[in-house]
Amino acid sequence: MTKLNLLLTPGPTPIPPEILQVMARPIIHHRTHEYRAIFREVSEGLKEVFRTQNEVYTFTSSGTGAMEASVVNFVAPGESVLVLDGGKFGERFADIARAYGLDCDSLKVPYGESFDAAEVKKKLSAKKYKAVYATLLETSTGVVNDIEAIGKAVADSGALFAVDAISGLLADRLETDAWKVDLAISGSQKGLMLPPGLAFLAVSAKAKAAVKPGIGRFYFDSKLYEKALKDEDSPFTPAITIVLGLKKALEMIRAKGLEAVWRENERLAEMTREAVRAMGLEMFAKKPSNGVTAVKVPAGIDGSKLLKVLQDEYGVVMAGGQGEMKGKIFRVAHMGHITQDDLAQGFNCLEELLQKMGYSFTRGAGLKAFQAGARA
Repeated sequence: MTKLNLLLTPGPTPIPPEILQVMARPIIHHRTHEYRAIFREVSEGLKEVFRTQNEVYTFTSSGTGAMEASVVNFVAPGESVLVLDGGKFGERFADIARAYGLDCDSLKVPYGESFDAAEVKKKLSAKKYKAVYATLLETSTGVVNDIEAIGKAVADSGALFAVDAISGLLADRLETDAWKVDLAISGSQKGLMLPPGLAFLAVSAKAKAAVKPGIGRFYFDSKLYEKALKDEDSPFTPAITIVLGLKKALEMIRAKGLEAVWRENERLAEMTREAVRAMGLEMFAKKPSNGVTAVKVPAGIDGSKLLKVLQDEYGVVMAGGQGEMKGKIFRVAHMGHITQDDLAQGFNCLEELLQKMGYSFTRGAGLKAFQAGARA
């Protein structure tokens, strides 16, 4: 079999040729009317994909930078926050909060499970919190959370509601304003089909009113970004080339339609799960996302070796488990520019390798089920 060059991870995801071509053009200067016109356009376009009327701040950082910004600008020392912790990225919110000395409580669910809005409401009734931090798609487990229901519970409590949609944006539905999300976070390297390097934070009026001196901050000071945004600019040197790519990415998403993007992810997700079931494999997430499918490594198979050989010999890159799930699951993404053909090739290689490693199943069953879903 010819070695492929196939990226099926939940970030970074493949970059379309049209975007690569734009980013290959000569760089421009950022303190010019030319760049400001582009930045104005992408700032408005981001509102569309976040489904918000709120301002969206753009940081030159990984998504974690926007997560940190969602903490340091809106919560003061001595105030309490609640983190919904169901995986590595819920844990990251808690780590950030504790790094800044906040009173941080964690509501935990086991890896692979989602949060019950009723349990969140119960927790919120027992203590006053300034902010609640949650994830839309917990990338480490493949779980999607019911942000709409949780958002109502948080709004009723009066707390700010921050949501990590770094992987979830454009994969699973997110209605920032309608679901009462005050701080919506994302990054460039997932559904937006770009390289890593940009992070985004949509900020509600309620959140802006909460900004006050407190925790030390400089680079991620929201007031600097708010002031610069009024001038169609950013306070520090932006990732110019990626912003140019973002303009093209938003044009492509607008041309396809956001609803169509969501439907396509849902279709590919279901096809992927049909393939997993047909191979006799077990999904890990109780409530799986449309962005990534987490699969339990079958008994007797070395999960780390499986992914290493898949990459080294077949040229197919899937993601492994994180934290306590390292070596126990693998994750297949179906978001962004990952196509039906990409996934079909990936499953063909995965089947061949699993068979070589001694896993007993009907060879070809997964690919057949996947292709059947394509015809449905």
